[in-house]
Amino acid sequence: MANAVLHIKDGYFFEVPKALWPCHYTDLSQVPQFLVKAHPHESLAEFNNQLSGKILIPQPFATLKSLYHTESGFGISKFMILELVAALIIAVIFIRISRKIETGEAPKGRWWNLCEVFLVFIRDQIARPAIGGHDADRFVPLLWTFFFFILTCNLLGLVPWAGAPTGAFATTLGLAGIVFATTLAAGMLRFGPIGFWINQVPHMDLPIWLSPLKLMIFVIEVIGLIIKHIVLGVRLLANMVAGHLVLLGIMGLIVASAASATSTWTVVTVISVLGSTAFSLLELFVAFLQAYIFTFLSALFIGAAIHHH
Repeated sequence: MANAVLHIKDGYFFEVPKALWPCHYTDLSQVPQFLVKAHPHESLAEFNNQLSGKILIPQPFATLKSLYHTESGFGISKFMILELVAALIIAVIFIRISRKIETGEAPKGRWWNLCEVFLVFIRDQIARPAIGGHDADRFVPLLWTFFFFILTCNLLGLVPWAGAPTGAFATTLGLAGIVFATTLAAGMLRFGPIGFWINQVPHMDLPIWLSPLKLMIFVIEVIGLIIKHIVLGVRLLANMVAGHLVLLGIMGLIVASAASATSTWTVVTVISVLGSTAFSLLELFVAFLQAYIFTFLSALFIGAAIHHH
């Protein structure tokens, strides 16, 4: 009924150990009907076994086709809930900090100082160099939001039984779409709707008979503008999914060796656990790195839009 690889992607359930959420249906009529329809030959015992540990998310606005797809309507997925959790965490932390700042109180405590280090770094080492001193300050709040939202979503991928919303195309391309919209809006406000597109072509003193070359360059530049924003989202997604796939492969060695001799299984298990622990530490570094890269590239794109080529 479930596929191990599909657990990396978004779904309409949270998964916990079976002992924490056992399933004890006594009749097939109690089983969600979309599952009965999708697996008409499954027994009640098999449904109980497969659904144990799966906390299904109520769907008031959608009809499900499977645990991973909707048949119709608007489905509330695991990553949607985790994104709201990430937004709530960020709001709680920074609303409290902002209220303290309003009082004029000096920064105190590890959390306050840690957050301020990140805020100042993004402003002074990313936004201002990439966008330009005076112009940069207008976009700093957006860049702060990008960094902390992506970082929180990435870190949720290291929380047991949660997941990384940045491992879904909808999330990463949505963020990239915001950057693209900001790039267009900022550029058009600076140069005007027509001037922005004219600015995509670098200034070149060409003879009249080479004028069609400018049109070709314009088309290439516009296509490049779209592609680099798409790649911005794909890069984040690929890095997050790749990490989970590697962890899945490492831990899968334990299952693959289960039928082997006890000594072999023990050695493989020890190696897999140590390997997954080391790789989880690397994933922790990647969570920060990818948030930084996305924020830095966003600043570069915005900076390019508001300056002459």
